[in-house]
Amino acid sequence: MNTPSEKARHFPATARNRDVIAGVLRDYLPDTGTVLEIGSGSGEHSVYFAGLFPGLIWQPSDPDPLNLDSIQAWIEAAAGEAGNVRPPLSINASDVIVPLEAADAIMCVNVVHISPWDATEGLMRIAGRLLALGGILYMYGPYKINGAHTAPSNETFDRSLRAQNDTWGVRDLEKICVEAEKNGLTYVEKIAMPSNNYSVVFRKLS
Repeated sequence: MNTPSEKARHFPATARNRDVIAGVLRDYLPDTGTVLEIGSGSGEHSVYFAGLFPGLIWQPSDPDPLNLDSIQAWIEAAAGEAGNVRPPLSINASDVIVPLEAADAIMCVNVVHISPWDATEGLMRIAGRLLALGGILYMYGPYKINGAHTAPSNETFDRSLRAQNDTWGVRDLEKICVEAEKNGLTYVEKIAMPSNNYSVVFRKLS
């Protein structure tokens, strides 16, 4: 990989969690098709996963113009190593209309707790509309289980998020599942991950 331009942002968490996330994705992603990433952030995940799954077309997206520039910078730095990454799309998870007609899988990493609840509702709406039958929605981040935090550090994190923005916060997994069901998505499983996070998988079955 070439040295990325000054527009490339670096989020340390991406390097810490990318391999454990990849381990779960290997069990669920199809061999071919399009993966839409909602909230791609810096773009580091997009380029890394595209390299691991060369049979898939990776479609990053983000609502932040600075992140869109960063994603493009990482794509250009990867050059021939990530030819299966498409230019990023401007998508907010709460958008009613998105510039994509279909996806074989959708992933969303560390987004729903740093966005308003309507972004979670929108994510499920997008997944329900774009995914083909059998397609998966993969989510990663901290969640409350049965209404309770899974670790004291998550409770502290939740308070800090709400202090920054009262529409943010660690979400109840059960409430997310309700929104998923409304949009034809069936909960498959949750997988404990490092730092008190979870991978959560849904599948489009109706």
